[in-house]
Amino acid sequence: MKPLRVALLGCGTVGSEVVRLLHEQAADLTARVGAPLELAGVAVRRIDRARAHVTPDLLTTDAMSLVTREDVDIVVEVIGGIEPARSLLLAAMKSGKSVVTANKALLAEDGETIFGAAREYGADLYYEASVAGAIPLLRPLRESLVGDHVKRVIGIVNGTTNYILDQMDAHGASFIDALEEAQSLGYAEADPTADVEGFDAAAKAAILAQLAFHTPVTAADVHREGITEVTAADVAGAKAMDSVVKLLAICERVPDPDGGNGGRGVSVRVYPAMIPRSHPLASVREAYNAVFVEAESAGSLMFYGAGAGGAPTASAVLGDLVAVARNRVGGTRGPVEVTYAELPVLPMGETVTRYYIQLDVADRSGVLAQVAELFARHDVSIQAVQQDGRGEDAQLVIVTHRAPDAALAATVEELRRLDIVREVASVMRVEADDA
Repeated sequence: MKPLRVALLGCGTVGSEVVRLLHEQAADLTARVGAPLELAGVAVRRIDRARAHVTPDLLTTDAMSLVTREDVDIVVEVIGGIEPARSLLLAAMKSGKSVVTANKALLAEDGETIFGAAREYGADLYYEASVAGAIPLLRPLRESLVGDHVKRVIGIVNGTTNYILDQMDAHGASFIDALEEAQSLGYAEADPTADVEGFDAAAKAAILAQLAFHTPVTAADVHREGITEVTAADVAGAKAMDSVVKLLAICERVPDPDGGNGGRGVSVRVYPAMIPRSHPLASVREAYNAVFVEAESAGSLMFYGAGAGGAPTASAVLGDLVAVARNRVGGTRGPVEVTYAELPVLPMGETVTRYYIQLDVADRSGVLAQVAELFARHDVSIQAVQQDGRGEDAQLVIVTHRAPDAALAATVEELRRLDIVREVASVMRVEADDA
């Protein structure tokens, strides 16, 4: 068969691994695809840097010319960011190329434009590597579960934050110490903002929600909270409840009160939350990722593995590359994203959640009654309450039933103003629990 020629955009950590795999597995890839995969060119910002497995004649700084060349069949994009990636991918699809991308930021910000171009030009668009590294997660949502009714997707999709929280739980490390260790091991960037403030997880949540619920969702639609405010008191409170703190990405279809199958809308959010140690997500350690998908007919499915890194991400890119190459050999194309549902993304205040609240209170009679009256005034039901200590160590620990998040947040703000409350020591949402 005539070779299929591949243009690679970017040759950093992931791109260099893609090149290595193309060379080392050339014979196997040819057998799996039905035609050889041949590197046509590699677009980079600096052409004077030596790169393994790439001869100088393949390097170019003119990415647009590369993606529109007539002899290129497939474009693989691993440069990240919004521009020039968006313009390059749109030009590639318009020129009849198949596209593989790992660009979560672009798909989360402007996925509708990219998906629309794939539909308009009849182009293959695969992007497994954009969420959870090597874990095969998007393909099951796009294909295996496309005949089912997905109700909820919940998981750990950022390895850096999971490593930090795991160190805080297992070894009593502070946030700063755990972050510095993550940086020394290469799990966290020198500027960790995208990870620890939840931006990375929010982009992935937007992509997951688009696929799961067939509705447009952008990163701006995702309620986002990072882990920088997670304290030793939060971690200790979770341990006391036989729970652990994880940064969760949660995408769920909110049921229609009238019983409609489409739902009232979708809730998409990222925040640290307590989950019971009995839940499988609680056992996800260090920099690993795991995602639960709950579907009407299939039930609960769990996907687990390495969520980042050059080799794992390159594995997902190669999987997509083989898929689009097979389609070109067979004269077919893969699934096309449609957002026919057009469900609204509900504001966080309307999302039903649970809270764990730890209060340092005055040691005098009537404290519990005053606190309970405040909760009742906001129509928030208390599931459990524990009163500990005496004098300066007097504490109330409260776990609520599910209530609108706005009501819970308003309750906490009013608690802070009560003269009997010396300090609101810990506030944490509770998830992965049907109580």
